Amino acid sequence: MKGFGTKLMMLALLVLLMAGCASQPQPTVKQEQNVQQAAATAVPSEKPAARIVSTTVAITQMLDLLGIDDVVGIPSSSKTLPSRYDGVKKVGNPMSPDMEIVKSLKPTEVLSVTTLQYELEPVFKNVGVDATFLNLTSLGDMQQAIVKLGEKYDRVDRAKEIVKSYDDKIAEIRSKTEGRPAPTVLILLGVPGSYLVATEHSYIGDLVKLAGGVNIVQGEKVEYLASNTEYLQQANPDVILRAAHGMPEEVVKMFDEEFKKNDIWKHFNAVKNGRVYDLEEMLFGTTGNLAANEALDALMGMLYP
Repeated sequence: MKGFGTKLMMLALLVLLMAGCASQPQPTVKQEQNVQQAAATAVPSEKPAARIVSTTVAITQMLDLLGIDDVVGIPSSSKTLPSRYDGVKKVGNPMSPDMEIVKSLKPTEVLSVTTLQYELEPVFKNVGVDATFLNLTSLGDMQQAIVKLGEKYDRVDRAKEIVKSYDDKIAEIRSKTEGRPAPTVLILLGVPGSYLVATEHSYIGDLVKLAGGVNIVQGEKVEYLASNTEYLQQANPDVILRAAHGMPEEVVKMFDEEFKKNDIWKHFNAVKNGRVYDLEEMLFGTTGNLAANEALDALMGMLYP
């Protein structure tokens, strides 16, 4: 009987243990999924650090103003580059970057401009580098490029501040020029030995339009055209703007010689009235740059003396 009692007690204890186990709630499928998801997100994977190669001065200045430090390559230039990037590897001329250097930097992004895309895109692809070409052919396009860079590199608020500074300048100019006659303008872009006529689709042409000027070349889709002095004289602009692309001192001398030797120029009203202006290269580049507000102020003095 004693052995029977012991067995009975053990059996009762086993039943109680089994009942206790059974009373524990079993996890649902949803709970299991939540646990798995929490485990997967408990240690977030770190985003690889950006390694940006900027191949133009304008883009390098934009990255600096946005406060972006993850730049491993910048262009070689006689112009002063932001001190933020002192010591950063130079990758060569914007029009012909050294592809070996670019590739060796293992960039996550290479930045150039759309005006060089036709020439450079095949070169980048040939070495297995994906490049992003920013559109800086107008102030509005440059503002959009700044916004996109701000979104990509977590500088959204700073990008908005920069864009607003240009919007404020445009609004200021419109208030000053409202109701005033719009001057007609001829824009010449000179390179050593020759020059072209800039349309309103060029960056300088866009600035002139924003400043209230009317380009005498209308209906064209390209940025620049070959010069036809007889046609230009017939349009007889109020103002002639002469811009230099590279070696500005030589280009100014070239323009001076052209205006002296070619008799047709003396028949232009702009020449007769002394309204021929040489544009400062630092302000008036062939693509958009951060000096746009200063350039617009300078144009106001030329178009509305």
